[in-house]
Amino acid sequence: MTETKSVAMINFKPISPADKTIYEKYRSDGEERGCEFSFANLYLWGRQNFAVIHDHIVMFSQFDRRSVYPYPIGEGDKKAVIDAIIDDSMARGIPCRITGLRPWQRQTLEELYPGRFRFHCDEGSFDYVYAIDDLADLKGKKYHGKRNHLNRFRETFPNYTVEPLGEDNLARVRQMVNDWYETRIRENPNGDYHMEQAALDRAFRHYEELGMDGLVLLDGDDVLAVTLGSRLSADTFDIQFEKARADVNGAYPAINCEFARYIRSKYPDIRYLDREEDMGLEGLRKAKRSYYPHHMVEKCWACLLEDGYDY
Repeated sequence: MTETKSVAMINFKPISPADKTIYEKYRSDGEERGCEFSFANLYLWGRQNFAVIHDHIVMFSQFDRRSVYPYPIGEGDKKAVIDAIIDDSMARGIPCRITGLRPWQRQTLEELYPGRFRFHCDEGSFDYVYAIDDLADLKGKKYHGKRNHLNRFRETFPNYTVEPLGEDNLARVRQMVNDWYETRIRENPNGDYHMEQAALDRAFRHYEELGMDGLVLLDGDDVLAVTLGSRLSADTFDIQFEKARADVNGAYPAINCEFARYIRSKYPDIRYLDREEDMGLEGLRKAKRSYYPHHMVEKCWACLLEDGYDY
């Protein structure tokens, strides 16, 4: 008689802002990671759950009608924690998909489980990472066009100001952002704006608890643009949201440059700005490449072959 292996589910719980301290305890500041491992992003997007097992943070993410396991965070026994993830997926009756794999993490999986995983890398999920000085100063010939665009904005709005996001401007910022989404949804009713709008609304409600920083671009009392982000690692800051009025030419380059200067001044140890993915959208890809990234954060995901491979 063949003995059937008993598998157990991991006791996950939903992530809340109060869990930030636990999460930060396990992450390694010396390890570059993708934007999906920002605690703020984990809380703001989709349905995210976590547990602490085998000296690791293990996450179970339900996003866009798929369930995945972001690569576990911690310094303990990787075999034990990946075994637990495989068992959890079996107990739930779902494919075991492990996401956010950096090249050395993929190598670890291949060494621990030879021939059991297939890997898929999608350039649309790679993060664009920029030297903060490049975006703050826009020096050199390659940024000539950006400087011209910014100068035209400054000529149009010679008295523009910037100020940190706070109680004094939050209501006006939220109104500008709501107007932005209303316009986009009206122009493109089938566009996928609702999830982002919900995430940004959460960010406005919890930005202090999540350790986020925001900067607002103003002309008098009129809000022209806003940016929010949070620290991703010891030397990298993640830009999670950037919204500007469509009728204000140059507002995006202006808030981009001003936020880089703001973060450089406030956090002198930050060397890079992660402006996240292009999601395979050609227009977004062109815009991100036009700022000449310092490097890309390459990521892939793995699927257990015995589950039946699908993307």
